Amino acid sequence: MISVTMTPLAIAPPAIEPVSLAEAKDFLRLLASDEDELLGTLITAARLMVEAASGRMLIDQSWRLVLDRWPICGELRLPLSPVGRIIAARVYDAAGGAQVVPQASLGLIEGTDPPVITVSGTVPVPGRDRAAIEIDVVAGFGTTRDLVPAPLRQAVLRLACRWFEHRGDVVSRDATHLPAEIAALLAPYRRLKL
Repeated sequence: MISVTMTPLAIAPPAIEPVSLAEAKDFLRLLASDEDELLGTLITAARLMVEAASGRMLIDQSWRLVLDRWPICGELRLPLSPVGRIIAARVYDAAGGAQVVPQASLGLIEGTDPPVITVSGTVPVPGRDRAAIEIDVVAGFGTTRDLVPAPLRQAVLRLACRWFEHRGDVVSRDATHLPAEIAALLAPYRRLKL
């Protein structure tokens, strides 16, 4: 299968985080609320780091996949996982006008990892060389916390709380390195890079 280069762009973040502020405060045994804003920010940052390290989107969020051309083989291997549905797709002509791709022309194959979109039927031909096609998708395990696998939620919780407890401390020289216990929680869910 010949791959097509895709650029994923975040459109809308998840409506909630996979770990609530109350859960993190309970874990830290915090009663005061004067640092709620900081802890909330750390939860978001921890989710982003867990998503980047695992290659999995946790709570449903909207993404736009931008590509230059349709794949010759008729299949697009997606750089996001899991993907629940295709929202819409557009193809741009040389003047920058968008033509909607019929929903029946794109299909999401369930149960594949990486997720695959099949291109079938008639699709508009791109009219420009770069960023000619946009496909909007929803990526994530679902809209509620209980749909996110428990080890991934635990990784977010532990990472956010670790950062909260070790503010200002230099824990690692490499900012992209996860602590061993958190990396172990992610290991079963880690996607191979495309």
